[in-house]
Amino acid sequence: MAENQKQKLAADGWQLRANPMNVDKIRNLTDVELSHQQRELADQLFKMKFQLKMGQTESLKKIRELKKDIARVNTVMRQKQLAGGNGAAVESKTAAAAPEKKAARKGLLRRKSK
Repeated sequence: MAENQKQKLAADGWQLRANPMNVDKIRNLTDVELSHQQRELADQLFKMKFQLKMGQTESLKKIRELKKDIARVNTVMRQKQLAGGNGAAVESKTAAAAPEKKAARKGLLRRKSK
């Protein structure tokens, strides 16, 4: 990207990211900071997609990185949500439902008729 384009984006409030976020840094953020980071990344992704559609940029790599960063933030938020609540109860429900789902996929279970 040319220097004048970088300066123009910086003047408009755009932030160019050189490397993806580190998971350790994300895990150290609070819940409020995580939600703020998620919104900020979603806004950046929207702007990048908009620029791509308008033909102003061809930075597919940056869009991919933003998507991955959003996924990282969502994953950490979900992990904290499960750890904060009763994680054992959630795991036991999924563990009990797993054999039933597996049998249903194989066609061993059928719906009960009324």
